Amino acid sequence: MLVSLAWLTALVAGVFAILIGQRKCFPYFWKDIFFLAKVARYGIRLEIYKKTSKVVTVLDRFVQQAARIPNKPFIIYEGITYTYRDIDERSNKVAQVFEKLGTVKKGDTVALLMSNEPDFVCVWFGLNKLGCSVAFLNTNIKSKSLLHCFNCCGAKILVVGADLLGTLEDILPSLQEDSIQVWAMKKESSHPGVHTLLDKLEQSSELPIPSDRRATTSLKTPTLYIFTSGTTGLPKAAVITHLQSLKAAGGFWAFGGTRDDMVYIALPLYHSAASLIGIGGTVELGATCVLKKKFSASQFWNDCKKYNVTIFQYIGELCRYLCNQPKAEGEKDHKVRMAVGNGLRQDVWREFHRRFGEIRMCEVYGSTEGNICFMNHNGRIGAVGRSTCLYKLFFKYDLVKYDMVKDEPIRNEQGFCERVRSGETGLLVSKISTQSPFFGYAGSKQQTEKKLLRDVFVKGDMYFNTGDLMAEDEEDFISFKDRVGDTFRWKGENVATTEVTEILGLVDFIQEANVYGVEVPGNEGRAGMAAVIVRPGFEFDGKKLFDHVLRDLPSYARPLFIRIQESMEMTGTFKQQKFGLVKSGFNPSTISDPLYFLDNAEKCYVPLSGDVYDSIVNGQRKL
Repeated sequence: MLVSLAWLTALVAGVFAILIGQRKCFPYFWKDIFFLAKVARYGIRLEIYKKTSKVVTVLDRFVQQAARIPNKPFIIYEGITYTYRDIDERSNKVAQVFEKLGTVKKGDTVALLMSNEPDFVCVWFGLNKLGCSVAFLNTNIKSKSLLHCFNCCGAKILVVGADLLGTLEDILPSLQEDSIQVWAMKKESSHPGVHTLLDKLEQSSELPIPSDRRATTSLKTPTLYIFTSGTTGLPKAAVITHLQSLKAAGGFWAFGGTRDDMVYIALPLYHSAASLIGIGGTVELGATCVLKKKFSASQFWNDCKKYNVTIFQYIGELCRYLCNQPKAEGEKDHKVRMAVGNGLRQDVWREFHRRFGEIRMCEVYGSTEGNICFMNHNGRIGAVGRSTCLYKLFFKYDLVKYDMVKDEPIRNEQGFCERVRSGETGLLVSKISTQSPFFGYAGSKQQTEKKLLRDVFVKGDMYFNTGDLMAEDEEDFISFKDRVGDTFRWKGENVATTEVTEILGLVDFIQEANVYGVEVPGNEGRAGMAAVIVRPGFEFDGKKLFDHVLRDLPSYARPLFIRIQESMEMTGTFKQQKFGLVKSGFNPSTISDPLYFLDNAEKCYVPLSGDVYDSIVNGQRKL
């Protein structure tokens, strides 16, 4: 008896010692195990789809939810509730209209240009029910870029929101010349050749389209095209397959979302975050979402309280805007428990917690077209995720040394890339494989090829170049550091420097322009800046340049700062040198070149004086 008791005591002491050791040496062990187990469960479901060719898509999941919980609120928009049945039946109406008219067939692509509203989802799902792919168009893009989008994805039909039809006036003739049908979400239209959809929906049947029209046997079948800015100067159509849609839809669930959650979506639905993670994630859970037409910092917490929001989506800028709002009583008096997004700075993260409570901030890293994703399930401030040995077993990625001056990965004498050491910043590259495929861009093999790195560590291997600089610390937490190349991020949007350069080049007094992003204290991302050479015989005209960028560029892509130079610094391969320009910033006290600032109040680019500079860095001047 005494021996048995001794053994039991020793066993308990041993287990206790192991737990103490685990907590000290491997503090994240159990969190990692439980999270990876959830991810693995979801991954097994996708593997079953691959093996059996019986793919249950996000749309199939929605139809299942509409049958299971028809009367449950799915979308709440401007105080009006739309149930799962409501959205299902209205999307059936959309499908029936186009089916009856015979304008589309399975496999076609239809472009969608709409602001956030329930009909965005109804049109999206309705067209998917016909077996069509849908191309989400950014509502900020201008005429030249918009026409380019149709060439990329091959769409011959455009569905446009009633509030956006006016923005198409200058390109409607071009669209009609290219035999592109335009359908407006209106009952009547004064624009010649524009079809109306709302009047036809009123007369349309609610009967569902046979499920075989939307059925697919492959996860690799494209279902969406989402446009992303890049180094081409024009938007690129990232191919979104059912595999990517299903992976994104599992995000909320993986972080602990449930069917009882109320999800707040104020990000634009044409972005993958709001559509794939937000709407797709709500569908996967069978939850409810509060959809906002546009984000409002002043209305945000009132909405959260009014609708009992428990989860919201964010980008770093959104949280910063909330922190910049005047302090009010009861800021922690809400039911929000979790937020899912990306780009949250450490200082904003801490201030957000201090102001609004210990909301679980779930950072996610991943580009629309990329084949790698990190999820910060541990809540480490400043990290986008944590990579364990188990994660690396399934997803092969590396951080490699990068030459910021030459703007390319560093290769050794054998021609291979070199991994950075722990804690060092390197370019994130992800191995392309069956488990982590890269589907590229529609209509552009050249741009797809640009995202590939070959012979990275051995001859014949192939990696996806994320274009992002990351660092991984001794505890395997991964942090985002910067972007490389010809793209930077401002106001939650990717800005393609080549596109801005081309637009600036149309101004008569600009001979050459070099566009890049500069850091502005207190702001997320990088603000646009352009170094320009004035054409001989001309003078810089701040008013003319202001009018030009206001007309031809979306607000987030307009250069806030202009630097006049006599000559451009070039690399050995005749590429414009940006590294030095980015590093020097926009401080007039350290830069001898003339500097100008985009002043919306003056409607002109005005000289960037020391006083103006101080007002910008002190946050007194709104950008």
